[in-house]
Amino acid sequence: MDVRRLKFWGWGFEDQQPPFAQVSEAAAGIRRRLGFPPDEVERPPSLGDLELPQPRLSPPASLADICSSDVYERATHAYGKSYRDIVRALRRRIDHPPDVVARPRDEGELEAVLDWCEEAGAAAIPFGGGTSVVGGVEPDVGDGYAGTVSIDLKALDRVLEVDRESLAARIQAGASGPRLERQLREHGLTLRHYPQSFEHSTLGGWIATRAGGHFATLETHIDDLVESVRALTPSGWWESRRLPGSGAGPSPDRLLIGSEGVLGAITEAWVRVRERPRFKASAGVLFRSFEDGAAAARALAQSGLHPSNCRLLDPAEAATTGAAPEGRALLVLGFESADHPLGPWLARGLELCRDHGGEPEGEPRISGDLARADDGVATWRDAFLQAPYLRDTMILGGVIAETLETAITWDRFADFVAAVRESAERAVAGECGAGRVTCRLTHVYPDGAAPYFTVLAPARRGSELEQWDAVKRAASEAILAAGGTITHHHAVGRDHRPWYDRQRPDPFAAALRGAKAAVDPSGILNPGVLVDPEGGS
Repeated sequence: MDVRRLKFWGWGFEDQQPPFAQVSEAAAGIRRRLGFPPDEVERPPSLGDLELPQPRLSPPASLADICSSDVYERATHAYGKSYRDIVRALRRRIDHPPDVVARPRDEGELEAVLDWCEEAGAAAIPFGGGTSVVGGVEPDVGDGYAGTVSIDLKALDRVLEVDRESLAARIQAGASGPRLERQLREHGLTLRHYPQSFEHSTLGGWIATRAGGHFATLETHIDDLVESVRALTPSGWWESRRLPGSGAGPSPDRLLIGSEGVLGAITEAWVRVRERPRFKASAGVLFRSFEDGAAAARALAQSGLHPSNCRLLDPAEAATTGAAPEGRALLVLGFESADHPLGPWLARGLELCRDHGGEPEGEPRISGDLARADDGVATWRDAFLQAPYLRDTMILGGVIAETLETAITWDRFADFVAAVRESAERAVAGECGAGRVTCRLTHVYPDGAAPYFTVLAPARRGSELEQWDAVKRAASEAILAAGGTITHHHAVGRDHRPWYDRQRPDPFAAALRGAKAAVDPSGILNPGVLVDPEGGS
């Protein structure tokens, strides 16, 4: 049976890449819509174009069946899916390919692989869906290792146990979003954690990166859905007791959640699941300004209504996606429940929006009417799901397309967004000559929100990385200076390390290095991410 292969250079499967003529037409249309001058469209690279250095390592005979050093495997495990990753792969530039890709099929084989890495002095990079946008899986580990081994955990992909009484499930870490949802559906349940990378990212990757998901309020991150975690470290197994809550000292789960592979390879977790929603209600609300929409979002977050969706698009982003009339911000407001109809919740939510100048766009959608495709909510939802595919086309067409996300408290919100936007726009103008910076809110809390900035600008062929790095640097400096976090849900990786090192307290950094030394004394797990071994920064 043929197995679908992922692209080594972009998003999705190889058979999902449109014909070049279609890509050229789409890229030209995008540039016209953005107001950029015409430019040539690049052809995607082929595997035969790649020249990789010879592997420095060979697996022992006992692991040969689950290890590979072929060009495809090494190329597809060399990068995540950030703009920098895609541009380098598009240019046939694979900077740090792993020497070996291991695909353990069970925990015993994972133990054997990790033991071999430690004996060989090789860096071990836990790898889930490979969707990192911050350099979290790139084997850029320096010269202190005999080689690198990417440990792909996608074969550990089963729902092992379901506890209907407690509404919880034990799921292997390599299960992708669609894979685990299909298995939970057999029990009438859902995890309902939908990051934009849902199609290819995995449960273990979500936990390792503290991924943000479907819900705009309450359970915004995978943290909120985890009961316990099991992980393998070079010093042995790390597994917490499964409990609804505990006050027994610092949480072992919370140390693993967000650890990005530096403390262990996550193999499974007990997670909180729920009955599949039977009732839904949603509406699009138009505002005259992003500021008015943000005031409504704050009122909703503080109301106790707990909407499942409360995403606010500024006028520029709403217009770019065709989700709202020119000059209007759009709030996508939604509620869902497995227990009760939601009309009163939506009605009260719309009242709060009207208090801040919001005008509902058309009739609200209640339950079965959610799929109606003639309004801004449906238009935005389609654009959101297609964005990773569309970005490939943009990059081939010479458009810089990347994002920055953060979080800030409400009292500093307006000045913060203005400062970050201004810094990013100034850098875009200086580096690219033209372009736009848009903003949306992805998650809202009673005490603050998560602004998410998108940069679209014309690229100079061959200088794209320098252009993007300058914009990223300017915006990141502004985020830190104004008191925000360098990441709300995209993780730290290698790309955010310079700002993460300044954001975290120094005593905490020392404590994290101590924890790493205890579980990974040779420092082989994902070196360069989060923290350097003891003696480093």
